[in-house]
Amino acid sequence: MLLLSTLPHAMGAPDIVRKPNIILITADDLNYNSVGAYGCKVSKITPNIDRLAAEGMKFNHAHVNIAVCQPSRQSVMTGCYPHRNGAKGFQPINEEIPTLQEYLKSSGYVNGILGKEVHLKPKHKYCWDYYITESQLSSGAGIGRSPEKYYSFANAFISMAKRQGKPFFLMANIHDPHRPFAGSEQEKKSWGANLPKVTRWIREDEISVPQFLPDLPEIRKEIAQYFTSVHRGDQSVGAVMSALEESGLAENTMVMFISDNGMATPFAKANCYLNSTKTPWIVKWPGHVTPGSVDSEHVISGIDYMPTVLDAIGLKSAAGMDGTSFLPVLHGKKQTTRKYAFTQFHETYSRSQYPMRAVQGRRYGYLINFWANRTGAMRMDSTSGLAFRSMQQAGKSDPAIAARVALFEHRVLEEFYDFEKDPDALHNLIADPEYKDQISEMRSELKAQMAKTHDPALQAFVDRDTPSAVDAFMKQQRTRARNRKK
Repeated sequence: MLLLSTLPHAMGAPDIVRKPNIILITADDLNYNSVGAYGCKVSKITPNIDRLAAEGMKFNHAHVNIAVCQPSRQSVMTGCYPHRNGAKGFQPINEEIPTLQEYLKSSGYVNGILGKEVHLKPKHKYCWDYYITESQLSSGAGIGRSPEKYYSFANAFISMAKRQGKPFFLMANIHDPHRPFAGSEQEKKSWGANLPKVTRWIREDEISVPQFLPDLPEIRKEIAQYFTSVHRGDQSVGAVMSALEESGLAENTMVMFISDNGMATPFAKANCYLNSTKTPWIVKWPGHVTPGSVDSEHVISGIDYMPTVLDAIGLKSAAGMDGTSFLPVLHGKKQTTRKYAFTQFHETYSRSQYPMRAVQGRRYGYLINFWANRTGAMRMDSTSGLAFRSMQQAGKSDPAIAARVALFEHRVLEEFYDFEKDPDALHNLIADPEYKDQISEMRSELKAQMAKTHDPALQAFVDRDTPSAVDAFMKQQRTRARNRKK
């Protein structure tokens, strides 16, 4: 039986016991530094997310565990790494893995979801009482890109919970700024003339091209389109928050905001770089979290979300979860349970195998690419737009850009970066003797973590200097992927 401990009313009344409502807002393919509160220089690009940060706690060293949508979300909702919950790619989680929603349902909560619903499988494991699909969140043909619809459905769900007199959990999945970007040819080809509404077009002279991409005209154009989508996504965040505030329940609601992974361009989404897994992570919880607080000390991870929520409502965590609660940090205390975030990648939507592992701390990051020079060129939605095609074209006459394209497409076995000095991973330090101690430490940390979680790539990591061992691992992964297709 699940036992609840009592929680004080958010306003401090000792004779009233109320479980907090929980809202998780996710943005789709939002780079951590595309948010004003995280240093974005585009004027007023994310006023609603910035307001959330001003009213809550902002974490500066937060990561999701895998930089692609479905396994990222399912890792968050199970507290387990993808290779442990069974959803390494676009598969359902294993039946025996407990979900946050199952725990909440057993504790009297009503569960609701807005969008990205197909990325939480199997459906019955998530116990949804309110289920709004991507297409329902559209003002035009564009899936899940109407702030007005987010407001309407969030309002309806919260009102339903109020009528029932039950605490609620709402997962509001914002579809912006996922491709196709606003104003792009991809968008027109996807949805024709009936496009999502845009209230502010971000100009090319307003943006800065990320340093992990070359500043080429077509790339600048696409990044402006991306930021237009970022701004509209922020409006949807504001819509959900407006519905909460108007309900009168905001004072007893824990709100967290994250992105599922980095932007859909080369060297971000579907990789293990800083720009792949680092997420803007904001927590607003009146009466518990100090407004305007910033945590630059602790490293938190996507797998920590579920145990933190369970801790906050007084439930014991499921046995075997990989994550740990960071509730003490929200209360201003120090915690020593996590020094590093461990991240991974397995496969694309088409099940092409690009297995990677990484360990990242507050400063350094170590990556291993088991697929390096063992597959065809890397391809996924990050290579489908203007940015990658522009890099390919420019690389025909620019050796430096050609080298970047080659690195992205084929990679090298190991990479090491000083992300404090080089957040865009432009200088691989794996052979630099100055960093040998840090590299050795992070290799050891990764090995220990892989052993602890029974990672199927462990032996390939141990034998990484033996090409035949890595080849055997890659063959095994491809065979398993082919067998799943049958």
